[in-house]
Amino acid sequence: MMPRQYHPSHSHPLSARGAIKLIPLMASFPSSQRIDRRDIPMELEQQQQITITSDFPSDDHDYLSGFGNTFESESISGSLPRGQNSPLLCPYGLYAEQISGTSFTSPHKLNQRSWLYRIKPSVTHEPFQARFPRHDKLVSEFDKSNSYTTPTQLRWKPKPVDTVEESAPIDFVEGLYTVCGAGSSFLRHGFAIHMYTANKSMDNCAFCNADGDFLIIPQKGRLWITTECGKLQVSPGEIVVIPQGFRFAVDLPDGPSRGYVSEIFGAHFQLPDLGPIGANGLAAPRDFLVPKAWFEDGSRPGYSIVQKFGGELFVAKQDFSPFNVVAWHGNYVPYKYDLNKFCPYNTVLFDHSDPSINTVLTAPTDKPGVALLDFVIFPPRWLVSEHTFRPPYYHRNCMSEFMGLINGGYEAKADGFLPGGASLHSCMTPHGPDTKTYEATIERGHDAGPFKITNTMAFMFESCLIPRISSWALKSPLMDNDYYQCWTGLKSHFSGEGSDS
Repeated sequence: MMPRQYHPSHSHPLSARGAIKLIPLMASFPSSQRIDRRDIPMELEQQQQITITSDFPSDDHDYLSGFGNTFESESISGSLPRGQNSPLLCPYGLYAEQISGTSFTSPHKLNQRSWLYRIKPSVTHEPFQARFPRHDKLVSEFDKSNSYTTPTQLRWKPKPVDTVEESAPIDFVEGLYTVCGAGSSFLRHGFAIHMYTANKSMDNCAFCNADGDFLIIPQKGRLWITTECGKLQVSPGEIVVIPQGFRFAVDLPDGPSRGYVSEIFGAHFQLPDLGPIGANGLAAPRDFLVPKAWFEDGSRPGYSIVQKFGGELFVAKQDFSPFNVVAWHGNYVPYKYDLNKFCPYNTVLFDHSDPSINTVLTAPTDKPGVALLDFVIFPPRWLVSEHTFRPPYYHRNCMSEFMGLINGGYEAKADGFLPGGASLHSCMTPHGPDTKTYEATIERGHDAGPFKITNTMAFMFESCLIPRISSWALKSPLMDNDYYQCWTGLKSHFSGEGSDS
């Protein structure tokens, strides 16, 4: 039996997974009347069915907007309880279920939770069993037994997508592999950086990360993500955050896909304080988009919940879809953001700003101004500073920096750093522009006028923790073992005489 799928009456009726669906309308029932959906006559449903072409939300108006807001959404009018969270009998015979992203007693300004009103509660499943075969390339506990340290600058070439297309079917879960990280999911402090390559949609299964929050950056190929709060379409140039504990499924409408994933343990992302910048700029809260309620109902024999717990994968079987949430409210939700809406700031007279000026999201530690993980981008922007070496400066940092490239090129690397690739410069490891970039910048001299960097979107994950690198990342054939040579051509320009600057 094909599951029935329902959509918000206040948004475009979009169905799932590219199929034609029949959708019963509930308009005949007043929103104030509490009716068990199972009592609705089948003849009335049949009279009110309409046929639509399915798709995932593609317009900003198909979402709720805001960052950190308390939202509410219902796919059937009147399905959201009013005046209380857990009534004795919920509308339409639904179950009330809370998902908590923080402890009950966290300060009010930090407390995150949502109430989900679902057809069956998520506890209705068989016992979890260890997933076989094991996924040997996921790490959440970083120590000498599973990862290594090195102060050497590291760079990886992108994994060719055509090889993914020709390989055995790999979905998002199977295609995840850890590059580096630090800390422990058990101790609720740390981070992991993964990458993924996949060539098939998740089928009759959902993924749940009990270890931490995922920040997913597709580099090639859109992601259609179904969550318990609704559906998201995420394109390259956008990001999506799936908070700890939410169940989700990933479809690949464009075929093979690859991208980056950061994971944080024991914290959640928040907008950075703007300080002297003022009230506006960088990532605007209104540009973060949250899905509207959407659900499916029906029998799904053998449906699998794949749960990541302590870095290991477990599987539980159930006979229904976990995406059976008819209505919800709260501030603990998945969300997406278009990086092209970021409002960058830069110097307008001299010198090069620190990269922190381009922070999109931050996961703070207890120490003011020190991040467990910052998410920073380097978008298109104007360079206008005078008498200044405009590319990023040469640097040794007490923080560790992992970089990726979504599209185009990166201003500090003329060669070798490609879309889909990555680099890692750990704590106090020297890094900076390569030889070609330095020489080209010096050759332009003081007469360089205003210049706009276009066709680029690079990003950085920056952490106060020192990452350990997974063994397969160090041994990968994608490792660029000649990376260090991009700096060996830098020569001395010292003359012992003063300059005109």
